[in-house]
Amino acid sequence: MYVVAPKTTDEGVPDISIIHVDCIFHAAHHIPVYGRDFIPKINLHNSYNMFNSYYVNRYTDHHAFEIV
Repeated sequence: MYVVAPKTTDEGVPDISIIHVDCIFHAAHHIPVYGRDFIPKINLHNSYNMFNSYYVNRYTDHHAFEIV
């Protein structure tokens, strides 16, 4: 698995951009890289901000999000 982290500018500001929907190839699983510290309560709205880096599962099943 690959480890990814958010990109920031030299001033520490998050470097963000808008990605057009047509440029998205497929979904990916992001698995947090856990540290030794206690993990506070995580919800849908703050989950990506709670960790500094993530593992990206490159073996994601392309059928994972199909509706049966």
